[in-house]
Amino acid sequence: MQDYQRLLVLNMLAYATQRNVDPKQLCRLAGIDLADLKQGGPVRLTPKQFTDLWLNAVHLSHDPLFGLHFGESLQLAALGIVGELIQNSRTIGEALTHAASFTALITDLTTMNISHTDQTFTVGFVPNADRRTAASPVFRQLMDLFMALVLHEVNGLVLAKITPQAVYMPIDGAHRREYERVLRCAALTSADTWSMVFDNRYWNEPVLTANYELQGLLLQKAGTMTNTLSTTGNFREHIGNFLLVNAYLGVPSLETVAANLSTSPRSLQRKLREEGVTYQQVADTVRKSLALHYLKAGRQPVKEIAHILGYNELSAFARAFKRWTGTTPVSYRQGLAPERVYQI
Repeated sequence: MQDYQRLLVLNMLAYATQRNVDPKQLCRLAGIDLADLKQGGPVRLTPKQFTDLWLNAVHLSHDPLFGLHFGESLQLAALGIVGELIQNSRTIGEALTHAASFTALITDLTTMNISHTDQTFTVGFVPNADRRTAASPVFRQLMDLFMALVLHEVNGLVLAKITPQAVYMPIDGAHRREYERVLRCAALTSADTWSMVFDNRYWNEPVLTANYELQGLLLQKAGTMTNTLSTTGNFREHIGNFLLVNAYLGVPSLETVAANLSTSPRSLQRKLREEGVTYQQVADTVRKSLALHYLKAGRQPVKEIAHILGYNELSAFARAFKRWTGTTPVSYRQGLAPERVYQI
């Protein structure tokens, strides 16, 4: 387990302790050596251990919204260097952009992206489909954690009370009021997406703890960690995550991605070929994932989604979408839950 993951688990145990749950019992039930965690050495949790830890935390705390409440209370220090980078950003917009860029250092469950309109910006989470399936018993808890964490940590950075205009996520009706309280929003829409919409006035709100010089050093360190992740992990996933994080700029070209990763287009193509894919295939997978995400969210017309994904013509997007799914974007959207109203 990477250090940042270890920090998160230790903070989870600390939070559970405040909820009168014995951390030793939690670790014992999950088959985790608490002493090893405390020592700070490399510890790797199996998926089962991680799942058992969460399930037992929910059960023993008698809190079905454990992840939501943990995210509400979590401090940026739990995110290690990424948390420090956020704290030393100049504005809320810059802090969120850095958070999105380095989400992969914290979790492989989801990517975070940011999109803009003339009046608002949206912070969204796009789950990794494979990891979502693998982590299904605790997936909802983790997504609740990320949503609450983003909102409450940016609020702690500025002299303003930041509240979202709208929130989209799966909502259990029995707990709706608690979600409204924690996420500071009565305009909650139940959806199979995870996003929060904010007024643009918050984007340039100055961060109280901004430190430009320290931020530069932290960016170098985080960049080094990201590059290490790309060479030791699944390169295809790394490229896919990069594309998702930067989706608000459109899906970038091969040359742009290579430049951002300090490599050549030829080297990037070679690494992808070694994993049996091409850049175009990875880009199309990302476009498909984002297309489904935006269509389910129902907040942008199909023509705007096509533009976001880099298609100059709606017809080109429609052909690509039909190739991916066997149906058109409009037909797909119309086939979703009838009680929701979508823009076509």
